[in-house]
Amino acid sequence: MRRMTLIAGAIALAFSASATSATLFIDNAKVHTAGAQGTLANGDVIVTDGVITAVAAELTAPAGAVRIDAKGQPLTPGLFAGLTALGLEEISAESSTVHNAIGGVHMHDNSGETRWRPEFDVMPAYNPRSQVIGVNRVEGLTFSVLAPGALEEGSFVAGQGGAVRFDGGFDALLDGSGSLFVDLRGGAVAMSGGSRAGQYMLLDQAIREARPAPSPMMMVSPGHGLLSPAGRDAMSRYLRGGRVVFHVDRAADILQVIKLGPRYGFQPVIVGGAEAWVVAQQLAAAKVPVIVDPLVNLPESFDQLGARLDNAALLQKAGVLVGFSQSGDATHNARKIRQLAGNAAANGLEWEAALASLTSNPARIFGVDAQVGSIAVGKKADLVLWNGDPLDVTSTATQVFVSGRAVPMQSRQTLLRDRYMAPEGALPRHYPNGR
Repeated sequence: MRRMTLIAGAIALAFSASATSATLFIDNAKVHTAGAQGTLANGDVIVTDGVITAVAAELTAPAGAVRIDAKGQPLTPGLFAGLTALGLEEISAESSTVHNAIGGVHMHDNSGETRWRPEFDVMPAYNPRSQVIGVNRVEGLTFSVLAPGALEEGSFVAGQGGAVRFDGGFDALLDGSGSLFVDLRGGAVAMSGGSRAGQYMLLDQAIREARPAPSPMMMVSPGHGLLSPAGRDAMSRYLRGGRVVFHVDRAADILQVIKLGPRYGFQPVIVGGAEAWVVAQQLAAAKVPVIVDPLVNLPESFDQLGARLDNAALLQKAGVLVGFSQSGDATHNARKIRQLAGNAAANGLEWEAALASLTSNPARIFGVDAQVGSIAVGKKADLVLWNGDPLDVTSTATQVFVSGRAVPMQSRQTLLRDRYMAPEGALPRHYPNGR
């Protein structure tokens, strides 16, 4: 522990001494690239202007570079936080700070008819200064997919979201990651007249409305139908090869989603997939990726009766592209996602594949693998040094780098911890200047 503390201190000192340096040289690391180079037992990484410019064994440090001796520590790409509302939800119990879902009066027109709002996009509400982001970034999480939620008084077509890097930027959406989110789980049946079959009926109706009308006589007037003109325009974009993310668990529903892709012209992604192992061969043949929670092994609903701990391993063996996301409170518990990967590895998934499901695989699934997800030349230098196995929850991040810059390894939680663990001064600990 003392050795790791000294390493962290050396990193902080190096960066404080050369805050404007444009080049970073990480030396003597166990580099898990999560890419074509695999794992380099004793590797080096060079970062220039926030971008990885070299990855190999025994590189020469560029002149003037800040050198970090990793002393054999594991180095990974920044981890995927899963599908979350990070930057959209500050306090889940305080509605004024929750901005990832729409429902109620906003879903109806003047006649009282329900209107779906696929044009709802969570990205304008994203706050990169959220305290919740800081809490998770120091745990090694550097990118996430912001996903809208489906409210019961709204629509199971929840809206649009996309991938962001936790680099503090206000214009955070990663190009090519925009996605439409649809909830077809049993819990969303109330939004379709109480029938699961009604979900597919209404989805088909909305897609028909969004398609270009074959003749003026077939056009839907502005006051009728499920979609507003803006909603039709938004949904039509995804019918031209766009990415549509379906929350489904039952094998029967997964098969239906596989059929929807070629029928309607979009690229489906499965999230949840508790019973995906049952139809792994069909998923692989259709090249439909699946984002699972490897800790789902008991049925929390009738949709998950076939849940099992080796779901991820069976999918990967069949050739399915697998990613990880939590099925519970994925936003405030995002930093626990490493536990998912570790459990998948403990239940048959190869270690390298488990790491890829936290890094390069989700980047591929959401079309941002040219920018993030692996340690490779030309990619953003979002990197994490660990004091042990990254998939072991007893390990911690020694240092997180975003665009090659060392992130201060503190958050609101660590600041509160330090305040209340310190000896009391003249005033109680809740007075920050009282000691």
